[in-house]
Amino acid sequence: MINAKTKLYGLIGKPVEHSLSPAIHNALFKKYNINAVYLAFEVNDLDSAVKGVRALGISGLNVTMPHKEQILEFLDGLSEEAKAIGSVNTIVNREGKLIGYNTDGIGALKALKRFTEVENKNILVLGAGGAGKAIAYTLSRLAKVVVLNRTERKAKELEKFGVKGEKLSKESLEHYLSWADIVINATSLGMNEDKSPIPKKLLRENLVVFDIVYFPLETKLLREAREVGCLTIDGLWMLIYQGAESFKLWTGVKPDVEFMRKVALEALKSERQSI
Repeated sequence: MINAKTKLYGLIGKPVEHSLSPAIHNALFKKYNINAVYLAFEVNDLDSAVKGVRALGISGLNVTMPHKEQILEFLDGLSEEAKAIGSVNTIVNREGKLIGYNTDGIGALKALKRFTEVENKNILVLGAGGAGKAIAYTLSRLAKVVVLNRTERKAKELEKFGVKGEKLSKESLEHYLSWADIVINATSLGMNEDKSPIPKKLLRENLVVFDIVYFPLETKLLREAREVGCLTIDGLWMLIYQGAESFKLWTGVKPDVEFMRKVALEALKSERQSI
């Protein structure tokens, strides 16, 4: 029951209308008897939105594209990870102070660890955007990481984490796929489209293929990887694990990820039916 004591959490970004986060977090609030609601807000004016968060006392936010990097200038503090990565996907309102965190990296790591070993592996990350940066930062502490990106400068910037950054080309992709134990698509290629960043002929049976895109749940990359015999991991696992970390930061509760995935799959099914 919503009342005068109900806390408000939410998601800011653009677009947000297809986000699964409201379904997941509202189900968690209900499951753990927490008096709170979670809404999605499409935000154009980030400055005004953050002022609104302060004025209304909103308890916490998730931040998605295109605001993950720009949001930093409006916050009062950053976690070690958020500061290093330069990107925030979670905000906690601590008595009026807005503190930024990044749970994308730990979300990806936990998704990987659910299915495979990570320590000392050779990992190829495609994309040096907000998610790619977070993933490279987190995995660089455990494994050998190479990041390929269409804009070479953005890939090179990540070398401060101890990874190797190069321009994404046919040659570099083929070279590092032959080296990699795990490949991660951290780009949006394949979202709502039947496209893959990796030609099927370059995939091989002993490769672990992780796509952070979760709509569709099985992207062209994952479908072709499965056909070749690769171990595949869908992007919904990363969404769930990063969401679980956000929920824990807000409430102190470590949520049930199996329950979260069940809710997310139901919401995803409903979303597919509505399109």
